[in-house]
Amino acid sequence: MHAEEKFTPKTWPASPEKQTLEAKNKFLGFWFFLGGETVLFGSLFATYLALKDKVPNDSHTLAAHLYDLPLVFVATMLLLTSSLTSVYAMYHMKNYNFHRMQAWLLITVLLGLAFLGLEIYEFNHYVHEYGHTFTSSAFGSAFYTLVGFHGAHVAFGLLWIITLMVRNAKRGLNLYNAPKFYVASLYWHFIDVVWVFIFTVVYLMGMVG
Repeated sequence: MHAEEKFTPKTWPASPEKQTLEAKNKFLGFWFFLGGETVLFGSLFATYLALKDKVPNDSHTLAAHLYDLPLVFVATMLLLTSSLTSVYAMYHMKNYNFHRMQAWLLITVLLGLAFLGLEIYEFNHYVHEYGHTFTSSAFGSAFYTLVGFHGAHVAFGLLWIITLMVRNAKRGLNLYNAPKFYVASLYWHFIDVVWVFIFTVVYLMGMVG
């Protein structure tokens, strides 16, 4: 099969993301990349756990008194829902329905943007309400590095998906861009999994001390 070949729903392969050698190389490179990312996030989690109680004497900056758990829960639901919508997008990609794939990817992007908006609001609230900044304590540095680094990954993932949507808006689906959409979706799932750990380790464990 040629990457630029025109297809129909009946002739579209069952696994379009794995049909070419280039696509297989993309997957191999992506898994190596995720391995490095996992080690990096693991280091940030370890640093956070070591420094989460390193605050000045004013205890209002302790995690148990600081976090706005209802807000973080809403943000978590938004991000987890965006993972589900990306699954729907890939379902339509595998069924050669480009327009529905684009529609679900757009919903994914909107949910991701809403998550980022809530995270920015959360950071702003901590800074102005409690004086909890990156330089206020070792805990502050560890918190903003871990959570902010994840936020940067969300922003990168959104830019990645938006770029794919715009660049291929008139091209439709083919064996050349199908792996790109699929790898971007896998990256988005990775971001969501990391957030589940952040929500558990940083917020839930922080609330119970």
